[in-house]
Amino acid sequence: MILSLLAGSLGRTLAFRNPIATVSRLSQRTLIGCCTSLRYGTPSTSFDDGKCPFQVTTPIYYVNDKPHIGHAYTSTACDVIARFMRLSGREVFFLSGTDEHGQKVEQSAEKRGLNPQEFVDEVSVNFRDLLGLMDISNDHFVRTTSDEHKEVAQKLWNTLIEKDYIYLGTYEGWYSVRDECFYNESELVDGKAPTGAEVEWVAKEESYFFKLSAFEDKLLQFYEDNPEFIAPAGRRNEVISFVKGGLRDLSVSRTSFKWGVQVPGSDKHIMYVWIDALTNYISALGYPDSDNFSKFWPASLHVIGKDILRFHAVYWPAMLMAAGIPLPKRLFAHGWWTKDGQKISKSLGNVIDPVDLVEQYGVDQTRFFLMTEVGFGNDGDFSDKAFIQRVNVNLANELGNLCQRTLSMVFKNCGKQVPSDVGPYLEEDEKILESARTLLDRAGKEVSNQAIHRYADTVIEMVWDTNKYIDTMEPWALKKTDTKRMETVLYVIMEVLRHVAILYQPIIPDSANKILDLLNVPKDERTFAHLTDKYMIKEGSAISKPKAVFPRIEVEQLVES
Repeated sequence: MILSLLAGSLGRTLAFRNPIATVSRLSQRTLIGCCTSLRYGTPSTSFDDGKCPFQVTTPIYYVNDKPHIGHAYTSTACDVIARFMRLSGREVFFLSGTDEHGQKVEQSAEKRGLNPQEFVDEVSVNFRDLLGLMDISNDHFVRTTSDEHKEVAQKLWNTLIEKDYIYLGTYEGWYSVRDECFYNESELVDGKAPTGAEVEWVAKEESYFFKLSAFEDKLLQFYEDNPEFIAPAGRRNEVISFVKGGLRDLSVSRTSFKWGVQVPGSDKHIMYVWIDALTNYISALGYPDSDNFSKFWPASLHVIGKDILRFHAVYWPAMLMAAGIPLPKRLFAHGWWTKDGQKISKSLGNVIDPVDLVEQYGVDQTRFFLMTEVGFGNDGDFSDKAFIQRVNVNLANELGNLCQRTLSMVFKNCGKQVPSDVGPYLEEDEKILESARTLLDRAGKEVSNQAIHRYADTVIEMVWDTNKYIDTMEPWALKKTDTKRMETVLYVIMEVLRHVAILYQPIIPDSANKILDLLNVPKDERTFAHLTDKYMIKEGSAISKPKAVFPRIEVEQLVES
């Protein structure tokens, strides 16, 4: 969405200012056409107009080990955003994949007695399987060992060479194999990288360098012109402080190992892993001249962990500026998970396997916990006790019981069909229905700013208010005194549940659709465009005997009485 570049043509003024101010007429026509053809969208922000095609990306996951909770967390967050955008009527390109080159991979393969390609073929499947397990709806899975990706990485390299931003020199300094990152002496903490990783001294290795130092002022100006480019705000401050500290030219090739994308025209150099890896965001779109690239780039949103912020907020924008490619619109760096208050690490034996969580608790239950337990952007702590409590309270007790007791009453007392003797509405009915009608607006504002936890809270609060409504209205008592009023109350609750379930689809897609099935909502009436009175639940339509959607999790040793 190259919105800032076309503000005049579109008749809009957006705050995002992209330093690359040249776009083809074809791209302009494509963009203008897509914006005018959509009826629905999401609330606009300074970095997104809320209408045009939306690319959201996870980082590509490094294949030196098996997936953990962090991979599931990032993927689920991106999936929630992608699903929300699709349900809003927007065209979405949701990208994930695996980063398969580098010294760590070469070393891990050697330990296994495999050649690197055999090793990455085996491990990459684990990440693809995780996405399937977690019900992630990515549109493409990119692998950096694919010929298509390598070709684009080499195209980008050649462009940087042509524009005189890469030169040959020698490198000497500290390098972390685990982080795939070079560090200055001043950055080391007790002889280790800031991340705690071991570092090794690289002595006088021939290397190509990217002229990162040439972009210090340009980057600072870009951050000033686009204050919401990096989120949360605290991460933006970290990046600005780092850049103001001075940028040195970046070593972008290695000769001491062989597993990587070959530098064009060189037999002994391979690309530094981050130039290779970052290029995935455009290689997956078919850079430079595919329809997908014209439609979806610049990316609407890169979601990453805070440990790789520097690469995405400094190196990647500088490389794009150098190549004359528009910059992404938004970069969101989330926090890390701990377990029971402790840092997660292999040495402590407390690594959380998302496969185990799904097998023990369920897919939607795992997705729900990850998206609601901690404010998105902050660090979070995992415990089985917290998991069980949140799922049992918000899903089993509040939402599940509300569905079960409402639909059971309807099934038993309204002839196995949606109440047909409805109305007139009282003030209390209108109030809860109006809250349901405005739920999309409240949720949309949060998702547009990646406040996934607050989006979930708006729906949780809607369910809580509906439980309060049913307890106040007491339809079980009305059964004996006023059956018309009983049917009205039950119908109102069913209609509120329709809104709730449609809006819960991005977070708990399978469970939300089970609720919509119980409400007999047609499968082609489940998008946000259908959250109007025109598509209210049809009075008198048949319903099936309700089944529990969220069984309580019973683990005696972890549940307090």
